[in-house]
Formats: sequence, structure tokens, C-alpha cells
Amino acid sequence: MGHRFQTKLERPNLRPVNAFWSHRMAAVGAVWILLWLFIAIAGSAIRPDATPMANDQHLERGLLAPGAEWLDEAGDMHTAWLGTDRYGRDLLSRLMAGSGISLSVGAGAVVISLILGLLLGGLAGYMGGRVDRVLSWFLQVMWSIPTLLMVLAITLAFGKGFWQVFLAIGLTMWVEVARIVRGQFLSLREQAYVQAAEALDLPAWRIMLRHMLPNAVGPLVVVCAANFAAAILIEAGLSFLGVGAQIPMPSWGNIVKEHAHLLTTDHAWLALIPGALIASLVLAFTWVGDGLRHAMHDPR
Repeated sequence: MGHRFQTKLERPNLRPVNAFWSHRMAAVGAVWILLWLFIAIAGSAIRPDATPMANDQHLERGLLAPGAEWLDEAGDMHTAWLGTDRYGRDLLSRLMAGSGISLSVGAGAVVISLILGLLLGGLAGYMGGRVDRVLSWFLQVMWSIPTLLMVLAITLAFGKGFWQVFLAIGLTMWVEVARIVRGQFLSLREQAYVQAAEALDLPAWRIMLRHMLPNAVGPLVVVCAANFAAAILIEAGLSFLGVGAQIPMPSWGNIVKEHAHLLTTDHAWLALIPGALIASLVLAFTWVGDGLRHAMHDPR
């Protein structure tokens, strides 16, 4: 009694998932991101150089070409698949270690931007009136400040380092999230189910979280993918400028910085390979964003 019995098996709607994976470039991007996510999570267990931050130095093996081999003291053969830098550090290991920095900065920036964007954008869109006018003015002010300038100001105020960049990038990306949430909530608050919830005198936070937010997830997922790509690019740029992750932490940006002077020499690959990885990961997140947009607008 009191239970509803199903006459047939209900299966989840897989159309958005299928639509995403049918987008060829999005699928390629997702696989590439998952590969580097696995590398970042696995950490030193799968790196040729398992030392902290892949910082094992052997000056006698400096600037070895990709694929170079050598024997260690025990007579075991080793291969530097991507060569070594001027300090004899294995480039492949440092790039693998640097993937964790890029992905963690991207994830942290997205989380911070979501928290601030949902809070301020949701309040502006749902409350309306004076609250909306004040918050919209604040959003316009923040929107007018160039992102890189804001990141540099915050980084210089809090100091140089990984955690400072982590915080600075997140605090500059919430504006776009807030604008999207505000726009979604302005239209959703006119829906009959929201007005019914208000008539039942449900708390505002419950209406926003339980009834409005789930219907605004689509655009948010797309903008989060774009923000992830932007965060990786900004972190690499800041590390290249010397205000991001500090040496010997193997950020892809500071690896490029260390070897930028070699671009016109026979050792240009030391700067080109990490630069190509930055570009490929940013492009992968862009493709994933396009795939998500395609899946969200797929006709049902």
C-alpha cells in the first residue's frame, strides 16, 4: 500500500551523453583530458623520475636529446624519452608532474568561480529589485577590469606562489558565472513551479537550490569548461612571467620560461614541447565545451 509499482524498466535518458560523444572533436578532447588527469592522479608512481617534483638532477646528463639512453651505476638501461634539461632532469617526468599543477589550478578556479557566481548571480536573479541593481552594477565594474590585470594585482598583493595563483584566478572568473546564473534565474523565477513554491512559503534558498539551479545547469557546465581552459592558460602565463608557481615546482609555464632562450638553438624542443602541451590541453577543454553545448541543444 502507498507504493507505486513500475510496469516497465525505466532507463535514464542517455541522449545528451550520446550527443556529446557523437561530437568527434569533443570526444578526442575528453580522452586527452582524461589521460592527463590519470597522469596527474597517479603521480610519481608512473613517472620515470619518482622524486618529489621530478627534480632529480644529473649535470653530466644535461641536454640529452629525446630518446637518449644511458646506464646507471647498477648497470640498468634508462631512456630519456623527451630528453633532459640543462640540469639533467628528465623532461617527461617534469611535464607529467606539471600536469597536476595545471589541472588543480583549473579545478580550483572553477570551484571558486562557481561558489561566488552562484551566490551573487543567484541572489541578483531571484531577488530582483534593488538587490539586482546593486549586484549588477558590481558585476559591470568587475567585468570592465581586464582579467590578467586583476590576476596580477591579486597575485602581487598576496605574494608569489602556487596557492596565490590558485586563489587569484578563481577570484577573477566568477563574474561570467554570475552573469549567466543571473540571466537564468531572471527567466526561471517567472515559471509556474517557482511561483507555486513561493506560494507554499518555502525558503528562498530552497527554491533557488532545489527548483531553479537544476534547470540552469546546462549553460553553467559549458562556461565551466571554458573557464577551465582559461585558468590553465592564465596559470601558464603567470608562471612564465615569474609570478605563478615557483621553481623548482614543475609548472608547464615555468618550464617554457626556463628554456625560452633555446628556441633558436638545436634544443628548441625543451620549450616547444611544454608549449604544445599547454595549447593542446586548452584546445581539448574548448572542444569539450563545444561538445557540451552541442549536447545541451540536441533536439529530443
